[in-house]
Amino acid sequence: MQAQHDLASSAPDPASSEPWQLRFWSIWLGQALSLTGSALTQFVLLWWITLNTGSTTALSIAGVMALLPQALLGPLGGILADRYSRRMLMIVADVISAACMLGLVWLFQSDQIQLWHLYVMMFIRSSMQAFQAPAAAASTAMLVPTAWLSRVAGLNQMLQGVMTIAAAPLGALLLAFLPFEGALLIDVVTALFGIVPLLVYRIPQAPRNVAQRGGLWTDFLGGAHVIVHNRALLMLYGLVALVVLTIMPTFTLTPLLVKDHFGGGVNQVALMEGLAGIGIIVGGALIAAVPLFKRRIVTILLSFAISCVTVAFTALMPSSLFWLAVFWWTLSGVTFSTGNAPLIALIQSQVPNQLQGRVLSLLSTVMGLAAPLGLGLAALLGAFIGVRGIFIVGGLASATICLLGFALPDLLRIEDQPLRAERTHTANVNLTDRR
Repeated sequence: MQAQHDLASSAPDPASSEPWQLRFWSIWLGQALSLTGSALTQFVLLWWITLNTGSTTALSIAGVMALLPQALLGPLGGILADRYSRRMLMIVADVISAACMLGLVWLFQSDQIQLWHLYVMMFIRSSMQAFQAPAAAASTAMLVPTAWLSRVAGLNQMLQGVMTIAAAPLGALLLAFLPFEGALLIDVVTALFGIVPLLVYRIPQAPRNVAQRGGLWTDFLGGAHVIVHNRALLMLYGLVALVVLTIMPTFTLTPLLVKDHFGGGVNQVALMEGLAGIGIIVGGALIAAVPLFKRRIVTILLSFAISCVTVAFTALMPSSLFWLAVFWWTLSGVTFSTGNAPLIALIQSQVPNQLQGRVLSLLSTVMGLAAPLGLGLAALLGAFIGVRGIFIVGGLASATICLLGFALPDLLRIEDQPLRAERTHTANVNLTDRR
């Protein structure tokens, strides 16, 4: 373990005496286990809320607590990851999350648990994720040779799919043998697996004096300028925000739909979520192998429209046809994936590389803010139309929004006029001058 090399500003050399493979795999596997434990815990907590409240409002608030802090604090997390020790940010985030979970385990064991305790824990853990995620992402290039970057990106995509598939079934399995506090303790154990490799190995990082000093607000405005002053890109971001706002509540409220409408339990929820995860992987493989349409924007609009309408079909199924509801939910996962992959590729093809980080991060922020707003609206509507109505109205509304995109000529021509680096660079200079 060559800790002396930790201040290196370039990716590790495979020919180095340090076994970079051992360091990378130790850290990556540790973080993968930690993320899997967190996903499993999220399922367990949502199921507890479902059983003990049966309330769309309670589940919606839980979704807001799990999403909003990360959306608001994400930009700050990225700044800190460039300025301070990424390794320490990851360690502190994991330690705080594990400490919160230990507190929750004690509350369950002492029979003092209340709903607001879960909300606070979700809020804190989401806040920690806002710092942990960019630090981990920025560390990758310093842990592997350049030739390995694409492989690591593929590994991370596979991990996301596996987490989607495994979280619900594993959570259901644990609850079959353990009380809630026992299932939650798994998250503490997996957090330790994430922390220990970071204590053993350090992560190379550029010295602090080469990190950006000032100009952060100017850079942010430069990314926003690209979106605001490109009519087609602005329409695309607006459409995505509306779709997320209307469809996101269904993801959080799935356990309640299964319990109230289909009369199912934790195993049925696990089946739906697991097959949806498989659908996401299948859709990603499909879009990578065979482009569905020559123009990406057509693939995006049609895929998202089908994904949203199948969410409505899921809730429209009679309670006796749960198997058919599972089919529609799985198809929604497939078509979501075939729409999401070309969405990112489209933005990357339209925006100059030196601006893609800011422009893509703004897309994440837009989605991150739209999701809690949608959950808030769902909590209000749930009292009038019920959880089944939220699925039907949200699915049909979001599908309609996607189809209306075909009525926007500028949006359909988005791939015809890519942004020029010279123009966007000039915009950044002008923004700097105004300061």
